[in-house]
Amino acid sequence: MTTTDTASGALVVRRTPWDIVLGLLIVLAGFVLLGNVVLATAVSVLFLGWTTLISGIVLVVGALVRIRAGGFWSAALGGALLVVLGLFMLRNPLIGALSLTLMAGALFFASGLTRVIMAFQGTTSRWLLVFSGLISIGLGLWVLLNIATATLTLLGTLVGIQTLLEGLTMIMVGRLRPEKKG
Repeated sequence: MTTTDTASGALVVRRTPWDIVLGLLIVLAGFVLLGNVVLATAVSVLFLGWTTLISGIVLVVGALVRIRAGGFWSAALGGALLVVLGLFMLRNPLIGALSLTLMAGALFFASGLTRVIMAFQGTTSRWLLVFSGLISIGLGLWVLLNIATATLTLLGTLVGIQTLLEGLTMIMVGRLRPEKKG
């Protein structure tokens, strides 16, 4: 059991039978997502588009409510940018998926390159950093050089794997809860 102190009391990580049931359902959802990664990609792009659009609207409205306060212009411009980005993703989901895939490929490549460089600057875990860095560089190159295939499958695969890992974590560890008294 892991304990975390907060202002209102201690929190502990506990697993209950309901965590196992919920974890099994989440694992099942992960397998369903991995079974149809193209649909998972489409749904994730639409979900991200709607979330971005709604966040932008809320930010613009919040900026208008506090128009006389400082930070109005930055909040209004940021909100407007989010609205445009959300509308763009909802209007062109394939281009939105392509943009997100390009960004993911570039992030894989850059993080791998960073790990390889960091491996030669330190002495601890050098080979692990080189190995994981080379894997990330390879994944980044694969995504960037096979963008048509990756656009339809990468995001859905990542969402499916993350969902599967969340379910397995729930089954194995449980959730953070307030500590029981007595």
